Amino acid sequence: MTETTTNILKAEYGVSDHIIDLAMRAEEKCAQQLKKTDEIGEYNGIKILKSFKNHNISAEHLGSTTGYGYDDIGRDTLDKVYADAFGAEDAIVRHSFVNGTHAIATCLFAVLRPGDTLVAATGKPYDTLEEVIGIRDQKGSLKEFGVNYRQVDLINSEVDFDGLRDAIDDTCKAVAIQRSKGYAWRESLSVEKIGEIISFVKSIRKDIICIVDNCYGEFVETIEPTQVGADMIVGSLIKNPGGGLAQSGGYIAGTKECIELASYAMTCPGIGRECGSTLGNNALMYQGFFMAPHTVAQSIKASIFCSALLSEMGYDVMPGFDAKRTDIITAVKLGESDKLIKFCQGIQKGAPIDSFVLPMPWDMPGYESQVIMAAGAFTQGSSIEISADGPLKEPYIAYYQGGLTYESAKVAIMVGAQNIL
Repeated sequence: MTETTTNILKAEYGVSDHIIDLAMRAEEKCAQQLKKTDEIGEYNGIKILKSFKNHNISAEHLGSTTGYGYDDIGRDTLDKVYADAFGAEDAIVRHSFVNGTHAIATCLFAVLRPGDTLVAATGKPYDTLEEVIGIRDQKGSLKEFGVNYRQVDLINSEVDFDGLRDAIDDTCKAVAIQRSKGYAWRESLSVEKIGEIISFVKSIRKDIICIVDNCYGEFVETIEPTQVGADMIVGSLIKNPGGGLAQSGGYIAGTKECIELASYAMTCPGIGRECGSTLGNNALMYQGFFMAPHTVAQSIKASIFCSALLSEMGYDVMPGFDAKRTDIITAVKLGESDKLIKFCQGIQKGAPIDSFVLPMPWDMPGYESQVIMAAGAFTQGSSIEISADGPLKEPYIAYYQGGLTYESAKVAIMVGAQNIL
């Protein structure tokens, strides 16, 4: 950091010399990891470029439809671009998925029938899926439709393969795998580890459908779970694959049979993917996907810096700055509710949008505990832009993610660090 930069940090954001010194030390310590992240971003960027070339993407694909949306060449070709980039047989990409949970729920309702059993291989799923499954009672849940559920908890953050074998019986139709740690203190799963779980499940019964919640993980590595056997992977466009440009939406990629079923759950049987106008969203979804590998790399670099700085301050972080990254999230164990609140408020102060807002804990829909959430984004709720959040419960962990640019994210992280001193 130059003297001019540090002067702005001090004058505009109240960052102390102590935090600036720690930040410079942290950045120097993780220089090798930052370089490696750029290399992964470069590889994935060329992969997307190749996919655009293979499908002859032109200005015609960036157009829009209204009403029924029949013969929307942009919508239909974007499905093919996603499938190609993710090494899948087919894909559905739609701005009408309201979030990742909606896209995951679509997958579950697509393949599960009354009497079937869903097995969660990676322990308790993300909070917002509890009501979808019926772990917490809710009208219209899978449980209400007669779908059974079994959960195989992790043992010391590792998959319990013996427990998974015991959970799979003749009624098991699908196994759910969550790539990201969610609101848990554990390492997120690498694509290699996801491949091991899928191989194990398929060795028991090949017809079991393996569904991977891929949120926060796209383009962090050079391959995706569909390339190691996943039947369906699911994600949100206001996370990694939207590149900070898509304004809403989600995707499902996987086998042709599973994607056909998902298309009927998304709209209705007999119509599937044939309808659905794009209402001006094609251009941003294409451009966002093109930008995604670079944007994800910026976010990962910010995550690495966050781990390095907060560990310099004496806090437990996961993953460590030198650990292999499998998603964009850094978890920081702050130990006190006030520190969790202060850290998130600092991230908000360093964000480009609503920097003057002071986030406070609230009863967020779909969550069991109150949640504090900082989100200074151009698109509401866009985790890839910049955000920090966490439930107000022990041990008061902050989950940091995102950063459209590494340089701006560094400012927010330093302000968050300053706030908890």
